[in-house]
Amino acid sequence: MSVKLAPSILSADFERLAEQVGEAERAGADWIHVDVMDGHFVPSITIGPLVTEAVRRATSLPVDVHLMIEEPDRHLEAFATAGASVLTVHQEACPHLHRTVDRIRELGVRPGVSVNPSTPIESLTEILPFVDLLLVMSVNPGFGGQAYIESSTDKLRRARRLIDGGGRSGVELQVDGGIDARTARGAVKAGASCLVAGSAVFRHVDGVAAGVRALREALSGDAAEAAG
Repeated sequence: MSVKLAPSILSADFERLAEQVGEAERAGADWIHVDVMDGHFVPSITIGPLVTEAVRRATSLPVDVHLMIEEPDRHLEAFATAGASVLTVHQEACPHLHRTVDRIRELGVRPGVSVNPSTPIESLTEILPFVDLLLVMSVNPGFGGQAYIESSTDKLRRARRLIDGGGRSGVELQVDGGIDARTARGAVKAGASCLVAGSAVFRHVDGVAAGVRALREALSGDAAEAAG
């Protein structure tokens, strides 16, 4: 399985945003992840469509937008227009989830659905046939730099069984929160196909490119062990 890396700009230096996004792309990132927070669904307030549009201009990679907001339906068109390639909403924020997912696809964007750590992954069984991505939050959303919740690994295994058992092997299984060179390997072993990493990339002591390389090397080492 080819694992995608999606560095999250939540941890980027916004004075050098375009430069750092470019560094991540050149180092081998697959997607650029944009965390949108509203101060209601989660405690923090981050960015909106204008920054998403700036990221779109700065990279040729898919722009992966994660909406951690209340009433996401009100803002889908704005983020689609800003250049989102993937739009992920939270199951907990969408009372009519099928309608929301259908609208994202109507806008020409790939739909994803996320669940918080306390929400069972099995709650996404009914929506699975309609999405392109499931996102397992491995921290409680709202802040960068949190530690990985270890029980998320078993949740990823259950999510992988849900995807494969539903005949939806093309659905990305993404994990977000506390991903670094240590936790990435376990997440991938459990079935994750896309890793979101903020601090491990954009706050790496040796720079953005070194952060991407460290994750790739951790995963390559795991592959070498499996081959041996």
